[in-house]
Order: sequence, then structure tokens, then C-alpha cells
Amino acid sequence: MAAQSTDALLAMFDRAPLNRRYWTSFGLLSAITVLDFFDFFLIAFILSKIGPEWKLTYGQSGLILYGGGIGAIAGALVWGALADVLGRKMQIITGTLICAISAGLIGTLPTGAWVWLAVLRILVGFGLAAAATPCTTIVVELTPTRWRTLMTSLYVVFATGGTFLASIVSASLFTALGWRGLALLGIAPAIIGLFVWLFVGESVRWLAVKGRFAEARAEVARHLGVPLDTVPLPTYVASAPPSASLRELYSNPRLFWQTVIIWAGSSTAVYGYYLWGPTIVAMVLNVGVGVAAGYFVYVSGAAITGKLLISFIAPITGRRRIGIVFGFIASACLTLAALYHDALVGGFPLMIILISAAAFFCEGGFSNLAPYTVEQYGVRLGARSSGLGQAANGVGKVLGPLALAVIAGSSNLVTPQASSQAVTPAFLFLAAGMLLVTGAFIFLGVETHGRAMEDIAAETTGRKQALAAGAGAE
Repeated sequence: MAAQSTDALLAMFDRAPLNRRYWTSFGLLSAITVLDFFDFFLIAFILSKIGPEWKLTYGQSGLILYGGGIGAIAGALVWGALADVLGRKMQIITGTLICAISAGLIGTLPTGAWVWLAVLRILVGFGLAAAATPCTTIVVELTPTRWRTLMTSLYVVFATGGTFLASIVSASLFTALGWRGLALLGIAPAIIGLFVWLFVGESVRWLAVKGRFAEARAEVARHLGVPLDTVPLPTYVASAPPSASLRELYSNPRLFWQTVIIWAGSSTAVYGYYLWGPTIVAMVLNVGVGVAAGYFVYVSGAAITGKLLISFIAPITGRRRIGIVFGFIASACLTLAALYHDALVGGFPLMIILISAAAFFCEGGFSNLAPYTVEQYGVRLGARSSGLGQAANGVGKVLGPLALAVIAGSSNLVTPQASSQAVTPAFLFLAAGMLLVTGAFIFLGVETHGRAMEDIAAETTGRKQALAAGAGAE
């Protein structure tokens, strides 16, 4: 009997409807994304309170803020490699536990322990990237091709949902709970991690590429709710199983640098205005932490709106074209925020209006970017490519907060005068990052919309998906 490849199995899986099992997995993975990003962004509001109380300098505050980026780089690369070798599911769970426990422990720190705070922030960043890397990958691999551009873009909306939740909770509960109580809420993602372990299956595409055919077949039968004997059982895979080698990511240098530039440029802008934004607004405008947090509800709301909009536009325009347009407009908005940061419109800070507009386009772009990275590289390199993007994202998490600290002078105390002087050059730096994103989409981008992941990978990584000569005769 002729050997059977994974094509029939994957074709059957790809024809699946968005059924109850799909929505259960999608909902749990989305929830874990919301809460992991909630943990990451809580520090912006906590720091605006403890910075003056602990008499932190810009250098110390910067270390706390970009410590998350340092951790994210390591978490993305290590867990991305492990997820390609060991599977997506358990890496999501372990990464979430690291993120949740580290975030919760921040609330137990003694006053002035900024070094330990920086260490815990590194672990929060590590855990966030360790969970987000395989989480994005499994959502892309779980979604049928005909729905992929829409549904995977919608999934990324939930990352901004975490930012929105952090803003809402900080604005409404900061006075009641204090910064320690707020930090202790960070343990929440661990609960959702348990539900992911119980109800989310392993990626069928990954199981098939690994040659674990019986498990892949069983997972397809469960997903479709059909008898096991109606599902094809492959006997060989057409390409080598995934490895842990990060060197393979550079098999296409153009694709590699496009991924790095787009992710690093976007995240430099986003984490720059989110992590420093509440402190700048509170200091420059002389308002309380709760008021500053309330302003950033508008920013988070605009970001969610941008992600929702791009989710529905990308299936019409394609990923590359929308990336170009959103990147350019985001750069323009950040430039205007740099120039008019102290202006008021009817008593409302113009800076918040412009940052909200920038968030609409910057984070709308993220909704396009995160699945785009995995789609380009295919299943064999899926988690590692997501890890490369998240590592570049981690670079942005460092560069964004670092820009203001360097420009303001790392030894300066966090004061209104230092903040005001640093805003214009720092925000111009963030705008430059989004301009680089625009250029990367123009000169290095490829289109993935509507194309099977296996076909895209064959083109972009130079790997043949067909069986090696002679294997079909076995």
C-alpha cells in the first residue's frame, strides 16, 4: 500500500468549521493573553506612585521598566525553541505561571527595594513572552486558512484588552487597594492557565510535522466530533521535524530582518508611550495617578478599536498594504504628540488625543503583525519565528522606556521639569521607529493573506513540502 502523507489529514482539519471546540480554545487563549498583558502593564501605574515615594531616578525607573523587555527577549527565544520541539500547549502554561507568580510577588516587596522590583520585572517579561510566543503560534495553526486573517487578527485584540484592563483597574481600585493590592492581582493568569491545560488541545499541525500521527489523528477526530476511523492516518511527513535551532530563522535573511525591524519598531513606540505615559502625564500636567490612569483608558480604548478595525480590513486589503498605511500614520501622530505635548483642547490634554490616535494605528498594526510573522515561516519554524518576533518585541520594550531615561538624564530624579524637557525628543524617537516599520513593509514584506501556511513556508524558507524522491514508493 502506498505511503500516505499528512496532506489529507491537514486538508480535513483545514476544512473544519469554527465549532464549539474551536471557540473554547480561542476564548481561553484570548483570556490568558488579556491577563498576561494586564500583569505586564500594571507597573506603569504602580511606578507613577512609587517613583516619587521611593525617590527613584530616571535610571532606576528605566531599569524597572525595561527589565521586562530584557526578560521578554530571553523568554521568547528559549520558549520559542522549546515549543517547536516539545509542543505549544505546555509552554503556554509554564510561561503563564512564571508571569503570574512574578507579578504577584511585586506586591510583597519592602519599600525602596527597587533592585528586587527590577528582577521581578525581568521574570514577568520572561513569562509573558514565554506564554505569548506559543500562544500566537497555536492560534494561527488552529484556525482554518479561509478564516485565518480575520480570526488571528482579532485574537491580538486581547493583548490590548490587557492594557485596557490595567488602566480600568488602576483608575477604579488604586485608591482602595493601594499599589501593593494592585500588584497582588497579578496572580490571576495562573487560574486561566489551569483551564488551558484542561481544555485546549495540542496543535494538530505541529503534531503532524513532528510525525506524531496517532495523536494528530485523535485530535482531529475530537475537534470535528467524528469517529476516529473516518480520519486519515499519515505514515510519513514531507519535511524534517522541527528542531530547536534558532539558526534556521536566518535561512531567509530578508524575512529575518523584516521581522526584527517591524516588531522592534512597533514595540519601541508602544511600550515607550504606555510605560512612561502615565508618569509623564501625572508629572507634566500635575494630576494624580488615578487621573493619569483614567486618561490612558482612552489610549487603550483607541488601541482596541484600531485592532478591531484592522481585523476586518486586512482580509480585504491583505496584510502588507495595511501594514504600510498604519505604520506611516502612526509615525505622524507620534511626531505631533512630540511637538504639542503640553497643549490643551477644551481643557483636555492634546497629548492624550494624539497618543490615542497613535495607539489606534500602532496597535492596530500589531493585530496584523503577530500572526503575519508565524504565517510567513510555517509550522516547522512557527514558534521560533514567533519567538524571534517576541524577542524583537522585547528589544522595543527596552528601547522605548530607555529612550526617555537617556534623554532626560538617567541620574535625574523623575520630576515635572525633567519630564517636560525629555518629551519632544523622546517621542520623535518613537515616531522614527514607526517610520522604520513602514519601510520594512514596503521593501521587505510579502503577502500571506489567503495562502496556505505550507505554501508560504515553501516559498519563504526555500523548503519543499513535497515528499523526497522515491519515498512515495514505500
